[in-house]
Amino acid sequence: MQFQQLQYFVAVAETRHFTRAAELVHVAQPSLSQQIKALERELGADLFLRARGN
Repeated sequence: MQFQQLQYFVAVAETRHFTRAAELVHVAQPSLSQQIKALERELGADLFLRARGN
């Protein structure tokens, strides 16, 4: 687990939106999503429910 991954997690939790979270932490959205997925794999659990268009 990396500190950066936790920052990304907090940004998504606060904004409730992956694209807005990526803008907030100044990274590309695919990069943020990959890091969240890596954190989820490491923890063995989904951290967010994903729905397109929400």
